[in-house]
Amino acid sequence: MSLPTVSILIPTFNGEGDLRRLLPALAEQRFEGGLECIAIDSSSGDGTVRLLEDAGFSVTVIPGSEFGHGRTRNALAERARGEFLIFLSQDALPLGEDFVARMVAPFEDPTVAGVTARVLPNDGDDALTARTVEDSPEASDRSETRRWSSPSEYQAMTGPERVALLRFNNVASCIRASVLAEVPFPEVPFGEDFAWAARAMASGHAIHHAGDAAVQHAHRYGPRAAFERYRIDAVFHREFHGFAVRPGLASALKGIAFELSRDLAYMVRHGARAVDILRAPLLRTAQVFGQYVGSRGGGEDWSEVRRSGALDLDLPGTASAGLS
Repeated sequence: MSLPTVSILIPTFNGEGDLRRLLPALAEQRFEGGLECIAIDSSSGDGTVRLLEDAGFSVTVIPGSEFGHGRTRNALAERARGEFLIFLSQDALPLGEDFVARMVAPFEDPTVAGVTARVLPNDGDDALTARTVEDSPEASDRSETRRWSSPSEYQAMTGPERVALLRFNNVASCIRASVLAEVPFPEVPFGEDFAWAARAMASGHAIHHAGDAAVQHAHRYGPRAAFERYRIDAVFHREFHGFAVRPGLASALKGIAFELSRDLAYMVRHGARAVDILRAPLLRTAQVFGQYVGSRGGGEDWSEVRRSGALDLDLPGTASAGLS
């Protein structure tokens, strides 16, 4: 029996509703190489495991306490036999029956280690959610390959420049299995995809954004959830890039004004419900205030992560250097 070319790898938890739209999309994929499907489930209490097994997935169930963003994906990779590993969030929806083929195509360049897909809003998302997704760099339809020209170039970059260079998203990604075996996801509280991209690039590999391969994926946040989501994001950028997203109150006020202006422009073009117009100021204030708190040091203690070396890069020709 020949080995599969591609392994579809999904960490799951109480994903029954999401899987009812994801699994049919995977079943429709047209790909000349073999496919295998593997999931690690964090002890779901719904019908997630049954749905996966009925769809032909190999499923391992773990206690929820053992889940880790990098750790669980590394465990999925260890179970896989494919040359290329496609990681999907359970609530992502691949678009088109050629999604897998488009994700694998960039690996014709032997220097490419990882590929990320274009991320678009879901059908029926409200105006604020849709605008947030469409304004993200991940929504770009322009394909590009990114690599470091030298370690000194990376070390000279500003925080925002590093963010742009390392942008990688495990909502829908594909990684060359041989590279992941050498450069596994690091043990970090979150942001394992960005951190992996940094290590892969430091090892001489390239990252590709496939603008012609897309998934739909979005979360509708309320103010409390938006605050927490963007606080965590700001903590990540502070620790990994030495970059304060919102370093002061003036920056936060400008950020709120910018977000609301983008919302207004989007709603003028696409229309919006009255509730979205009323929700925008509270949502964007919570979002930007979360960035401000995270940038100022409010949040998780990463001292143990730093001591573990998970933030370090081994840059050729230089001493080991942290991401920040």
